[in-house]
Amino acid sequence: MTSTSSENALDHDHDHDASSPAPATATAAALPPMIPACDPHDGPACLELIEVLTTRAAAVQRRVLAEVLAMNTGTDYLRRFLGDEVAAAAGGEDELAAAFKERVPVVEYEDVKPYIERIANGAPSSLISSKPITELLTSSGTSGGQPKLMPATEEELDRKTFLYNLLVPVMNKYVEGLDEGRGMYLLFVKPEITTASGMVARPVLTSYYKSRHFRRRPDSPYTRYTSPDAAILCPDSRQSMYAQLLCGLARRGEVLRVGAVFASAFLRAVKFLEGHWRALCADIRAGRADPAVVTDAACRGAVDAVLAARADPDLADAIAAECGGASWRGIVRRLWPRTKYIDVIVTGSMAQYIPLLEFYGGGLPLVSTMYASSESYFGINLRPLDPPEEVVYTLLPNMCYYEFIKVEKDGDGEKVRDGEVVDLVGVEVGAYYELVVTTFTGLYRYRVGDILQVAGFHNAAPQFRFVHRRNVVLSVDTDKTSEDDLLRAVTAAKPLLDPLSCVLAEYTAYADTSSIPGHYVLFWELTPSPSPPPPPCHDDANDAADIGEDKDKVAHVMAACCAAVEAGLDSVYRRCRSRDRSIGPLEIRVVAPGAFDALMDMCVSHGSSVNQYKTPRCIKHPDAIAVLEQRVVGRFFSDAVPHWEPLKVDGAAAAPATGSDQ
Repeated sequence: MTSTSSENALDHDHDHDASSPAPATATAAALPPMIPACDPHDGPACLELIEVLTTRAAAVQRRVLAEVLAMNTGTDYLRRFLGDEVAAAAGGEDELAAAFKERVPVVEYEDVKPYIERIANGAPSSLISSKPITELLTSSGTSGGQPKLMPATEEELDRKTFLYNLLVPVMNKYVEGLDEGRGMYLLFVKPEITTASGMVARPVLTSYYKSRHFRRRPDSPYTRYTSPDAAILCPDSRQSMYAQLLCGLARRGEVLRVGAVFASAFLRAVKFLEGHWRALCADIRAGRADPAVVTDAACRGAVDAVLAARADPDLADAIAAECGGASWRGIVRRLWPRTKYIDVIVTGSMAQYIPLLEFYGGGLPLVSTMYASSESYFGINLRPLDPPEEVVYTLLPNMCYYEFIKVEKDGDGEKVRDGEVVDLVGVEVGAYYELVVTTFTGLYRYRVGDILQVAGFHNAAPQFRFVHRRNVVLSVDTDKTSEDDLLRAVTAAKPLLDPLSCVLAEYTAYADTSSIPGHYVLFWELTPSPSPPPPPCHDDANDAADIGEDKDKVAHVMAACCAAVEAGLDSVYRRCRSRDRSIGPLEIRVVAPGAFDALMDMCVSHGSSVNQYKTPRCIKHPDAIAVLEQRVVGRFFSDAVPHWEPLKVDGAAAAPATGSDQ
């Protein structure tokens, strides 16, 4: 069990005011409700609310924990640790909070999975929550190869809407005129399932886009998108992409901001546009969507309503002139000349896409506005125009109860300090932590898996840089492949090398995002099997496929190895490959004997210890990639799409998955 260090949170409410002074009214104001009223049209009030929450961060956090415990001490989960006597005691909030931190352990998903799966199969929500669990949110993280399931309540949608409503007032501080047009946001829904009890399980954004909070949002210049809701909610992601780009081009002159949730999704849209701009221009000339392409009736009707008043050959010609040019450098700025910024997440694994975004964006600012997960929404970027490498998120203290496990970084990687947990206002600038949350929806002292670094404070609330996901070594889109995941997949593929009389001596991998979609690249060094003798392996790196005498046989075996590795990766990876098409076919690059010795030499020359050197299972440094790339003697791609089907939870019925993304 991980314990908590003692702190007097009262002492921290104003410790950091000097660096970012709050208005005089903020410090004296009573604490707002846990989900405060927030009108995005009233910018000053929203900004004042941020000041109140961040200035009173410690007090807000105490109240959050008190409310969570007051609601849920009677649940089966908390009674297991607190006991009936503590749960029923009439003691004060401080005593209950102390008992919670002393007795309730810090946990991971496997610890709470049995409770969540029982609820999915019909057990009462009171196992973990006094409020009804209305749906389950599928996480991009996995357990046993399947997405994790996070509990959600109707009230949590109000909390998410509150955070969304803060984003535009913050942007309005830095960018003028956002109420004078539309946003071209490329948003998509993904497959969902119905569990055995009738509960829906789906990704967090699909949940929000299908909720009344999104579909019945008040008309506002800040929530007017170029895409009609029917296009966003179209279950066929390829039709949805086509329809949304068509509307975005037709409303070209109104677009003030463009974006998607992740950088990878926005770049896939650019790639899709590159392959379909002629057809899109033809539809703009005709004033309607091609019914052979957009077959979904609701989607096509909504798009035709947009195009009916905009059948415009001149517009189509102008778009074609830009798309048909010699280079697509700056194409986003050229197609949507009024655009002020690109709104996408570019932190964490998405940072690898910054060069491509800069190429296509032509100098447009890259803005990451918020930090969220399936477990909870967390914080916002109060300096949205800072360069991507300087992005920090201010955690809003009313969203959930935060704790942090100290992480030590050294030359061998990261080490978690089990036993040392601090509260939100107790973190140290410059230190690294793993995020732990207690939510309003039934997660208690839950390790999210995000590694964060404290960059500073806004008033009394810490600001964090997102560093990476714990244990994740490869990621192209929403996939998160750990070293263990990769090892299992590679191990399953190794027997397929037998026909070549070779065995796998060493391997490493990296995510190649130099093209769209990105894909996994594995470097494999093969060595002859002890018996029988293998075909000769040549060192000639100029012969890209010359690793055996029978090239057809080699190509067949290596393609099968690629496919086997993909089949062995988790459900999220396979969904990205087979349905979303957001990841390209996996590639194995066979390297000449001695290539991994050369990699070790390079690492040692950069300061690694010879005695402690271990082959890294993921490489990111360009020099390391170059060492192996120079020794490649064969390149092979998967020739099969891995099988994927929506998550099943003990008899749950999967909704049909339709279409595929680009």
